[in-house]
Amino acid sequence: MTDINAYETAPEAQFGDYVALLKPRVMSLVVFTAFVGLFVAPIDVHPFIAFCSVLFIALGGGASGALNMWYDRDIDAVMNRTQSRPIPSGRVEGGEALGLGLVLSVLSVMMLGLVANWFAAGFLAFTIFFYAVVYTVWLKRWTPQNIVIGGAAGAFPPMIGWACATGGITLESLLMFALVFFWTPPHFWALALFMKEDYHKAGVPMLTVTHGRPVTRRHIFAYTLVLAPFALWLGLTSIGGPLYMAVAVVLNAAFIHGGWRILRRSEEQAVADGYAVERQVFKLSLYYLFLHFLALLVQSWIGGW
Repeated sequence: MTDINAYETAPEAQFGDYVALLKPRVMSLVVFTAFVGLFVAPIDVHPFIAFCSVLFIALGGGASGALNMWYDRDIDAVMNRTQSRPIPSGRVEGGEALGLGLVLSVLSVMMLGLVANWFAAGFLAFTIFFYAVVYTVWLKRWTPQNIVIGGAAGAFPPMIGWACATGGITLESLLMFALVFFWTPPHFWALALFMKEDYHKAGVPMLTVTHGRPVTRRHIFAYTLVLAPFALWLGLTSIGGPLYMAVAVVLNAAFIHGGWRILRRSEEQAVADGYAVERQVFKLSLYYLFLHFLALLVQSWIGGW
């Protein structure tokens, strides 16, 4: 009788809950960087093909999100910032998320192959596998370098967009990958500095948990230094130009300065002001990536070097 009552009072899933499984905030980054990668490519693509290509890349990103939520439902139920997600809150069953992720994975890959080319489709399939299996199943719970290696999954979309237009990989697409890849660790570690307890409770070996905040602060600053040359190098390629270079110089100087501010702070200072600097740098990191790709988009429109 108790089970029946629990079933009757279980929250009912809404359409928005299934959308939430696709991680729309993450998907927005996938869509934007993939669109930029396709738009700045040297080969013109018919607008309808371009639209469909970005749509199916987005669906592939959403499929990865659903598979990630299905597998991580146990730790999502523990962490404060994820307890309200559709599966741990009881609004959506794990099997539904798994089914949705698998269906969207197959659909997105097959349709991208038919609309664009099979190289791009294979690249998308590999990206879904990398995020759902290599990162979610293996790296995330095994190594503090999870976000470093796993960050490749989020860095592939601009390369896939470029491949939709060109059918291959070039230096420009590799540098767009590098921009996202080396941005990912300082972005997430800045978040982890003021969200450490969540990862600790869930047993996720984030760098803040395994090596402590001082080490994490050093890593953040180091990665801002590693990131800057790749961002500037991109500006010297065929898709770069004076506008992009100006934006890149300003943003990387600000990001390095933010990493330096984090490095110099003691834990006592951070606790005293509620991790204000760490939150500021995390917010800056969001603008950093968006503005770099926006600058590439505008530079392509007005013409580069």
